[in-house]
Amino acid sequence: MTLQDVEKIIVLDYGSQYNQLISRRIREIGVFSELKSHKISAAAVREINPVGIVLSGGPNSVYEDGSFDIDPDIFELGIPILGICYGMQLITHKLGGKVVPAGDAGNREYGQSELTHTPSPLFEGTPEEQLVLMSHGDAVTEIPEGFVRTGVSADCPYAAIENPDKKIYGIQFHPEVRHSVYGNDILRNFALHICGAKGNWSMDNFIDMQIAKIRETVGDKKVLLGLSGGVDSSVVGVLLQKAIGDQLICIFVDHGLLRKGEADQVMEMLGGKFGLNIVKADAAKRFLDKLAGVSDPEQKRKIIGNEFVYVFDDEASKLTDVAFLAQGTLYTDVIESGTDTAQTIKSHHNVGGLPEDMQFKLIEPLNTLYKDEVRALGTELGMPDEIVWRQPFPGPGLAIRVMGEITEEKLETVRESDAILREEIAKAGLERDIWQYFTVNTGVRSVGVMGDGRTYDYTIAIRAITSIDGMTADFAKIPWEVLQKISVRIVNEVDHVNRIVYDITSKPPATVEWE
Repeated sequence: MTLQDVEKIIVLDYGSQYNQLISRRIREIGVFSELKSHKISAAAVREINPVGIVLSGGPNSVYEDGSFDIDPDIFELGIPILGICYGMQLITHKLGGKVVPAGDAGNREYGQSELTHTPSPLFEGTPEEQLVLMSHGDAVTEIPEGFVRTGVSADCPYAAIENPDKKIYGIQFHPEVRHSVYGNDILRNFALHICGAKGNWSMDNFIDMQIAKIRETVGDKKVLLGLSGGVDSSVVGVLLQKAIGDQLICIFVDHGLLRKGEADQVMEMLGGKFGLNIVKADAAKRFLDKLAGVSDPEQKRKIIGNEFVYVFDDEASKLTDVAFLAQGTLYTDVIESGTDTAQTIKSHHNVGGLPEDMQFKLIEPLNTLYKDEVRALGTELGMPDEIVWRQPFPGPGLAIRVMGEITEEKLETVRESDAILREEIAKAGLERDIWQYFTVNTGVRSVGVMGDGRTYDYTIAIRAITSIDGMTADFAKIPWEVLQKISVRIVNEVDHVNRIVYDITSKPPATVEWE
């Protein structure tokens, strides 16, 4: 079986901030789903052969010149369609209805609103009145021929419409967000009952398909993987090892900026238990020499990124017959690197941005998966929780958790304090409740008293956040007694530290990392 054979629902991207969430929610139901450009042709859709199509929301107005459009032949394919917000307005506009600014039809709606619906396959098993999230500045005032109204709200005369004969449905609200209380049920009704999907998509399917695909692509050639020790590259490594064994060669660059015991854990766990063929480059002195005297965070990042490329290139040049380069690119990376509807958020170079003269073909086995799915895949592959649930770690490592100039002494304070923090969070059973947590050497020295002597030592900050997606975050409400235990242990066990502070800033205005 290949991905082409899997039942899937495609989501046409019209620029909604929630478009990734739609495909995630559908996957949670057990149906594979992925984003496609709104520019896709009916012929291309027919080639994909989806069981359903979702038209996402978006910031445009369908009646304006240059607004995002759709190939009208898609409506004639006989495939069930669900339009969400802008998607519903686009269906209306293209099929002969009318869409106007919301002020001309009622009021704009931003936030939770009460929906009242009539019987419909889309709302099967949900209350007649329910809270949904509205976020629209336009409204439908006339629906196309063959459609009926199935939902209203106080300020929206057409909150839900459908053409049951053609299986085309439109909803003005966003079922993919938690604020729409029965949103998941509505998406499930669409996917399983209206589209007729079986809901049997799982990680088992994915592993079998990817192994077959990797073997077919690679043949008897060798594959090179830059192994960071993070979740994504580790899962790619284990998956590739399962598929092609010793044809995989991993390069692990130890730049001296890793967490306590991390380099040894990578070698013991991935090289030992899982049998990955790992070439370890011990480059700590090389990196620290380059970073000597550098305080600017952007300069630090640039030096580390460039040096990583040079070290990787040096090691790769010693190898022969390598035809493929593997990367742990995720689906979110692909989307964030630019779509037809949004500017690039960030460019993703999973191996630090490799030299253009490295002539490899690219293999990205995870580029259809979200982060939570990668963790599920790792678990399915038999990987231990300490790797699958490892804390996110930035490419520049501890260099951006040491404010100002990097020294061995500062690095050691962060390495040891971070290990204590992680140990105590685990003891308290909070490791799955907190999105991310780490320590920072603030570069600030302050006066303290230890024993009978005066000290003048570093202040360590603890950063811990809760988040759904990492885009926004709040500081974690760690119990005081846990924080106290962490503080006491760090001050007693880590040299050159006499003060602990807790970062209680949300994102925004702050970022997760300090640099």
